[in-house]
Amino acid sequence: MVHSAYDSFELLSDCPTKIESIESYGSKLLLGCSDGSLRIYAPESSGSDRSPTSSDYHTQILELRKEPYVLEKNVAGFSRRPLVSMEVLESKELLLSLSESIAFHRLPNLETIAVLTKAKGANVYSWDDRRGFLCFARQKRVCIFRHDGGRGFVEVKEFGVPDMVKSMSWCGENICLGIRREYMILNSTNGALSEIFPSGRLAPPLVVSLPSGQLLLGKVRSLRAPYPLIQTVVLRNVRHLLQSNNSAIVALDNSVYGLFPVPIGAQIVQLTASGNFEEALALCKLLPPEDASLRAAKEGSIHIRYAHYLFDNGNYEEAMEHFLASQVDITYVLSLYPSIVLPKTTSVPEPEKLMDISWDSSHLSRASSDVSDDMESLPAPHLSESDESAALRSKKMSHNTLMALVKFLQKKRYSIIEKATAEGTEEVVSDAVGDNFASYDSSRFKKVIKGRGNIPFSSSAREMAAILDTALLQALLLTGQSSAALELLKGVNYCDVKICQEILQKSKNYTALLELYKGNSMHHEALKLLNQLIEESKSNEMPAELTQKFKPESIIEYLKPLCGTDPMLVLEFSMLVLESCPTQTIELFLSGNIPADLVNSYLKQHAPNMQARYLELMLAMNQDGISGNLQNEMVHIYLSEVLEWYSDLRAQQNWDEKTYSPTRKKLLSALESISGYNPEALLKRLPADALYEERAILLGKMNQHELALSLYVHKLHVPDLALSYCDRVYESLLHQPSARSSGNIYLTLMQIYLNPQRTTKNFEKRITNFVSPQTTSIPKVGSAMSVKGRGRAAKKIAEIEGAEDFRVSLSSTDSGRSDGDVDEFNEEGSSTIMLDEVLDLLSRRWDRINGAQALKLLPRETKLQNLLPFLGPLFKKSSEAYRNFSVIKSLRQSENLQVKDELYNHRKAVVKITSDSMCSLCNKKIGTSVFAVYPNGKTLVHFVCFRDSQSMKAVGKGLPLRKR
Repeated sequence: MVHSAYDSFELLSDCPTKIESIESYGSKLLLGCSDGSLRIYAPESSGSDRSPTSSDYHTQILELRKEPYVLEKNVAGFSRRPLVSMEVLESKELLLSLSESIAFHRLPNLETIAVLTKAKGANVYSWDDRRGFLCFARQKRVCIFRHDGGRGFVEVKEFGVPDMVKSMSWCGENICLGIRREYMILNSTNGALSEIFPSGRLAPPLVVSLPSGQLLLGKVRSLRAPYPLIQTVVLRNVRHLLQSNNSAIVALDNSVYGLFPVPIGAQIVQLTASGNFEEALALCKLLPPEDASLRAAKEGSIHIRYAHYLFDNGNYEEAMEHFLASQVDITYVLSLYPSIVLPKTTSVPEPEKLMDISWDSSHLSRASSDVSDDMESLPAPHLSESDESAALRSKKMSHNTLMALVKFLQKKRYSIIEKATAEGTEEVVSDAVGDNFASYDSSRFKKVIKGRGNIPFSSSAREMAAILDTALLQALLLTGQSSAALELLKGVNYCDVKICQEILQKSKNYTALLELYKGNSMHHEALKLLNQLIEESKSNEMPAELTQKFKPESIIEYLKPLCGTDPMLVLEFSMLVLESCPTQTIELFLSGNIPADLVNSYLKQHAPNMQARYLELMLAMNQDGISGNLQNEMVHIYLSEVLEWYSDLRAQQNWDEKTYSPTRKKLLSALESISGYNPEALLKRLPADALYEERAILLGKMNQHELALSLYVHKLHVPDLALSYCDRVYESLLHQPSARSSGNIYLTLMQIYLNPQRTTKNFEKRITNFVSPQTTSIPKVGSAMSVKGRGRAAKKIAEIEGAEDFRVSLSSTDSGRSDGDVDEFNEEGSSTIMLDEVLDLLSRRWDRINGAQALKLLPRETKLQNLLPFLGPLFKKSSEAYRNFSVIKSLRQSENLQVKDELYNHRKAVVKITSDSMCSLCNKKIGTSVFAVYPNGKTLVHFVCFRDSQSMKAVGKGLPLRKR
């Protein structure tokens, strides 16, 4: 016996005749005897009471009493044969009996109102009061009839069964049958049979329908699979089993017993004490609604005990399901795992403390049960095995227990995290509206939590969330679920930083450790660790998979979200990867909108060797976004490196003006391409006897073209560079109509070619005077020169003025000098005229040079034959222009004549006015009045009418009205 579900009590004994059937009616018993009589018994304490009337029955709750019953009335000859079975139909106040056939009697007078003749020979029946269905068994057939509402019945179905039916009862839409020594279910729709379980070797199958829809069978067996045996009531020769309003009635040959249910609370105690937790939980569902709090307490306690039982027997996941159902605090479950480290700010209750749940004895007591109501506490499990095999089993069990713990914590996590987050949000809102002046108790503490910023908290919800997440992370790591642990740290979590940091460091789970730092805004620690991992990966001290994961680019990826919130931190740690990943690092500065001046200043202080590289890439990626100050600084950096390089070569006596280092190439390119620097400041830093190309570019930026070209020609001796310089100036001035003639730059170059080269001393003095702060004007360039033709003796020529004194008039091609004039000769110094270069310039840029002015500058001994490459295309272009202009002039004259002819034709129009001509506006005759004609030449109006009728719309559009 598992537990006592019913208490057996003998209601009556020594019935004079054999009992064939039994039924209850209110608090009374109706016995159908073998002699055909109907004997009515009542409780001994109410022997003087009368039989209940219909009104009494509905106004009183009459139940069988747990006391002896005595005979109240004997109806002899109630039927001619023994009453096989009978049933009280409470809703209709009828008594249904089975003897020769099935009959219906009115209660309480027992008058017969209907007899079902088709049921003759039936041995058992069952009535479904809800639907009005009657089923009965006759030999090996089961018949189903439906009550038509009056006194008749309609046959519905008839099915065959394997053997004679000994007992039957409606079970919903189906019928439970007792056949041979087995219980079966008959489908009332299609007649299908299915076996349940045997009734036993000796006792016949007995089945009774309960008000709840369940069935009470001959073994008092649970109907939940696998149909376990609940209780055995030892009664010999049981003939009938009947369900009453508050108990079950068992009829023997000459006596009747009542099976009164034990209170549910007492049954729960029995089942729990015996370890039958599933049955105890099932019975908790049957507690009345008014005992909801008691029910919750009972279920919680049972779940906890059941969980301990399962945990001790190795069913860890199932145990966690019951811990979960018990709504027990997670700290209670975590106390079973001593290896899990929890935050020290929390107090973890011992398991025994939660087991002491008091039960109300008034709900658990029962009249005649010998089962104790005490529930013993189950001790926490203790492992004391020491041998090697036990250690292996312990290790396996530890893994399984931790896996179960992971699932338990994951199921509990959502509600706890949601509550903790809600409390954090409430605090932020409260602080925002000015409630942060409220005082806090001494237990309050602060912690930085991912996704919430620096929010002070001390609530139990967030404390519990910290316990849960800290324990969950450890359990995941101990069970080898590193990826799940990483996902936990990536999301919103409340992990205790100190504990988790120590655990992750010991396990060398650096990826998760980085997420822990990142989630708690510990960016310094995260970046230091990341840099350390990158350095270790370079030395091959790390596994290959981690080497591939931790690269310099990882620091850049980490810094990207921090550009807007902590730019100084970004600058500090970007220095670690600036040399190895310059392009990506500068892209980080640009995408993060970190001010360029701030970046440059930081680099200048901490990484000066990378300052130029940053400015280069900054300029290449976003030329418009770099300020003039940064451009100037970049050029100065280049120049400093070039000057240092120049000094080294000069000391080694290896300097060559045409030697170019990478930095010098960058300097020249920067000087030409950008314009944000100060050329005067740079010019002062240049040596007087070197770096002429840089000096020329700077002079050009200051619009000192004559000096710049002189450097290209007389210092660098590279005419091509001089020509390229002129081209750049020409093209820059081409679209500036207010500027001087763009072709004058080529004339300036011609003068330099034709002007004899001065001594180096005088030229350097001129440059020095120009860059000197006291100098405000440029001295003239002039000296005596000798002219030497190609292959001819030198001849004297007149002195040619400097470019600063040379002004070209755009309105005249005559400079005031004739070809026959002889220039004065200065005997100091002599040089060679660069006539070949002049001729080459004229032949290559004839279309950009004013020919007349160029010819004025040439020496008179210059042969026309040498000028053919210049004059030929120039004259051809001039001739073409002259012819084109002539054609255009002729076309315009012709067009003018055509327009005049068309005008004359329009003026030749003739309008004939007769005596019948009418005004189109006033409909009067024109007569001799002044009139007007519309452009169509037909519509005539008085001029006065036209002038006065401004609202009239003209009939035709085109030429204006003509006044006649």
